[in-house]
Amino acid sequence: MQQEEDQRRELGAFLRSRRGRITPEQVGLPHTGRRRTPGLRREELALLAGISATWYTYLEQGRDIRASDQVLGAIASTLRLDPHEREHLFRLAGHAPAVLAEEPEPLAAEVAAVPHLLQPQPAYIIDGTYDVLSVNRAAGELFPNLTAAADRPANLARWTFLEPVARDVVVDWETEARGLVARLRMLAGRHPGNSRYTRLIDELKAGSTHMRDWWPEYDVQVQHGGRKRLRPPGREAADFVYTAFHLAEQPELTLVIYSEESRSVVG
Repeated sequence: MQQEEDQRRELGAFLRSRRGRITPEQVGLPHTGRRRTPGLRREELALLAGISATWYTYLEQGRDIRASDQVLGAIASTLRLDPHEREHLFRLAGHAPAVLAEEPEPLAAEVAAVPHLLQPQPAYIIDGTYDVLSVNRAAGELFPNLTAAADRPANLARWTFLEPVARDVVVDWETEARGLVARLRMLAGRHPGNSRYTRLIDELKAGSTHMRDWWPEYDVQVQHGGRKRLRPPGREAADFVYTAFHLAEQPELTLVIYSEESRSVVG
């Protein structure tokens, strides 16, 4: 199947990107002079992980082979993957289901009402592809033009990369945008071949040189809350805390609530 082939290619690309980040010195291998490419050679990684070099090469090449949990764990340890990268590796290797529907689920009216009940705290609900399904007035004011397009759903990733005002509002834009790319990479890895992610990522690449440069780095990240420095229109920059809650019956949907750091977070 095409989806399985795409997933195997994605797995190979992810492994190559992480192998290129590990130096021989980091894993105790002797320095052997100049190398044509950075990072470990395939043979070196296979030796350290205790697996066949040929078999590991097939894995990077996207061959139709099945890796066990033990083998994946050994590779993850050798590559020094963090917990999120490890999860991403296992998912790409077919050890977790991909369940996101090709078409978004409708948002129940009572769920859509929640951000409005949280006014004046900025709040919105997004789905797995960062489509904004419900947004209250405070969030619309904090993120200008988020819902400006009438011909398609508002999308937080599209706003971040393609809406010029985003760089004025998000003070540490590059840091936040890189984090968003890493979270998109993690989510897309959970749902390989899903057209909703493919369309969004292609659009962001077409419209943003940053997205084109950062996507091949294969960073992955999961985030459920944190702090952002934002500059609301007409105001000085301020620190905001935000918290994310997954909906119990629709875990791909996330309620995000913001509050200025000097105030308590609703939740």
